[in-house]
Amino acid sequence: MTSAQPAAPSTVPGPPLPLLRAPWSARPARAEGADLDLVHGWMQSAHIDAFWHQAWPRERWYEEIAGHLAGDAILPVLVDLDGRPFAYIEVYRVVRDRLADHYARLPHDLGVHIAIGEEGRTGKGLGRALLRDLAEGLLAADPRCTRVVAEPDVTNAPSLRAFEAAGFRPAGEVSFPDKTAALMVRPRREEDMPR
Repeated sequence: MTSAQPAAPSTVPGPPLPLLRAPWSARPARAEGADLDLVHGWMQSAHIDAFWHQAWPRERWYEEIAGHLAGDAILPVLVDLDGRPFAYIEVYRVVRDRLADHYARLPHDLGVHIAIGEEGRTGKGLGRALLRDLAEGLLAADPRCTRVVAEPDVTNAPSLRAFEAAGFRPAGEVSFPDKTAALMVRPRREEDMPR
């Protein structure tokens, strides 16, 4: 395994858009109009708010998405399944995230947050299929990235099962002020797992 290396955040590019194949498609979320309405509406849903805790007013979601788009730490993404909105995803550079100090990260590690918009589309294996393709799509989009990580809440059993079924492997727990997270890692190769 390559040892963790410090990297100046300014030398690492922002997170890329995942290269997804059909039936998925991905594009950056816009901070206004139908995209803002969609993300704001989804975040009010009980199944998302239970773990995201971001059932914010529409104006705050405008500021959140606009801020992400203006920076180089998080890319807000909307994913469609067969042309129909399916999930809101945040792709982030670990080097610029609070997770950076909690494991032996590498400069180009990418992280993901995922919210499946409609509760009726959960529990059908679609989340794990998306997570598998999302990890592959991020590794393809950034050849220097050797692993994709996630940090779902340890109490979110459906999410943990979906990540594992998608090829992510548990790599310990991380304590944040708002949650205890399971560090889940999808390595490009076995030797890319953090030790």
